[in-house]
Amino acid sequence: MATPNPLERTHSQSPAPMSKKTHVIAGILCTIYGYDELLPETKNVACLWLLNPRLQTQACMEPVAFSTINHWNQRLKQKQDRGESQGLIAISFDQRNHGSREIDPLANQAWNAGNEKHAQDMFSIFHGTSLDTSQLITYLPSYIFPSSDRHISSNLVLGISLGGHAAWHCLFSEPRITTAIIIIGCPDYTRLMSDRARLSKLETWTETTPPGSSFLGSVDFPTSLVKAVERYDPAGMCLGVVSRSEEAFDQAPSPERQRDLVPLLKHCLEGKRIMNLAGAADKLVPYAQAEPYLRWLKRAIGPHGWFKEGQVTLEDIVFDGVGHEMSPDMLQASIRFIEESLESIPAKSRKVASKL
Repeated sequence: MATPNPLERTHSQSPAPMSKKTHVIAGILCTIYGYDELLPETKNVACLWLLNPRLQTQACMEPVAFSTINHWNQRLKQKQDRGESQGLIAISFDQRNHGSREIDPLANQAWNAGNEKHAQDMFSIFHGTSLDTSQLITYLPSYIFPSSDRHISSNLVLGISLGGHAAWHCLFSEPRITTAIIIIGCPDYTRLMSDRARLSKLETWTETTPPGSSFLGSVDFPTSLVKAVERYDPAGMCLGVVSRSEEAFDQAPSPERQRDLVPLLKHCLEGKRIMNLAGAADKLVPYAQAEPYLRWLKRAIGPHGWFKEGQVTLEDIVFDGVGHEMSPDMLQASIRFIEESLESIPAKSRKVASKL
């Protein structure tokens, strides 16, 4: 059965439309929203990258682009120094093997829909999308600002479901992304897929004692995939995969381990802003699978944490009664966080960043 569109009930009515332009950048069809609405005096422009859910296309992200940009532009109209404020555009493109990029429909399906390589397919698709985002960040300005009269001053990413998984990867791998809004996504692929294997009653889960003890490294989650998760997935990077225990989420790393983790988190997260939004009733990407790593990260970056100097902002909100969807309240929380992020970058810093 197809996964329902998580944005089906996000908007009670269609938001006011705005300009959209398409460009093929690095062989990827991109849609840019809000370009014509930029104020003439605006020189610094923030880019919001929108990453779509599994089994959907970039088109479903259009209302999010409209709502977010319209809200920000209304706010700009009330400012005296509008020229000093960042303009905002949004960019969407199809995730790998989705929409205009679809090669094999089965590769987007889960184990219970007949895709025996679900774990490999999903991870490689959304990890690949995060790499595409970095590629597009590099080349977008030469397409939309060929005269260099404007500059990209900051990059933000908002991803939903599969796009939320990709947004976690963007956050950890791309230094130019300073704000991430993750909606019904997960930073711990190992826990997410182990739980899904249990629910799917895979033989590699059920036919071991205890159940699941040999799942990691099996044909359904090969050793080469384990190594990729340890290299690219947030929880895997910080805590490993096979070797970690449940107790690791609640223990401070040893001083020796901190010597490795502090440079890692400094490179990946220093000064960044993260919003994680989850549905308490989400059965497809349960918050319970993300919570242990989020708990570990909160302790690390908290006022008494071993990485408190990193000045990382993390808002983690769970919405009661919400399933695998982007609820209207989630949209409002996202808009609020995006605007706070745009306001938090001083004008001087934006000018410096735009020249890098």
